[in-house]
Amino acid sequence: MVRSLWTGASGMIGQQTNIDTISNNLANVNTSGYRKVRADFEDLLYQTIKVAGTPATEDTVTPVGVQMGHGVKAAATQRMFNQGNLQNTENVYDVAISGEGFFRIQMYDGSYAYTRDGAFKVDSDGRLVTSNGYWVQPDIIMPENFLPQTINITKTGAVSVKVPPNDKEDVPVGQIELYRFPNPVGLSAVGENLFKTTQASGDAIPGQPGYEGMGQTIHRMLEMSNVSVVREMVDLIVAQRAYEFNSRSIQTSDNMLATATGLKR
Repeated sequence: MVRSLWTGASGMIGQQTNIDTISNNLANVNTSGYRKVRADFEDLLYQTIKVAGTPATEDTVTPVGVQMGHGVKAAATQRMFNQGNLQNTENVYDVAISGEGFFRIQMYDGSYAYTRDGAFKVDSDGRLVTSNGYWVQPDIIMPENFLPQTINITKTGAVSVKVPPNDKEDVPVGQIELYRFPNPVGLSAVGENLFKTTQASGDAIPGQPGYEGMGQTIHRMLEMSNVSVVREMVDLIVAQRAYEFNSRSIQTSDNMLATATGLKR
């Protein structure tokens, strides 16, 4: 009887984790480059009351044992790296990745992070940066007096621009590189649309866009979140009902305990 109380409580805690995950997905439905997170669960330890195969008679054994579960716990929050929809922005600094790969970003402390968010800007030095001022690697620095509307980024990551007075010829200013990982779901999210490597993700593998399995860079477009609002709402309803079912099991166990206690009267 008491076991069912704790089992139901673990179910409620698990569904709360599920709802928290879904809520974060919905909150980031319009975040560029955001990757949906899915909560995975596993059952807890079992109390073995009778082992399967225990001798029943001299010639037979019990075909099935008796095990009582103790509930559920969150096993992982897995990030889904399937492609998000591409949105045309007409912004000359926006770059989307169609396919596999990440942009490399250098943080203020010199460490590297990786992102699918290509909503870039240009700082006062003409360097291509993220919305928070982190540097895109390798460095891409615009020349003085360049014409912003003439920036061109090819599908293979080559960046060029026109500079007066000779504004009829493109001037190469850099090459965008992409990076992929043996296990991208092992990356650690650090906020600001950035990920960092871990032992689980493996080391970053550099490559040129459009070659050796890397995705292509699409200029003047952004990759949106891969969150499906309809699917998240359905998952939210399922999680809410599961939470209610677990609370009902606790209430039922409490009523049975009250009945057992009332037998003395």
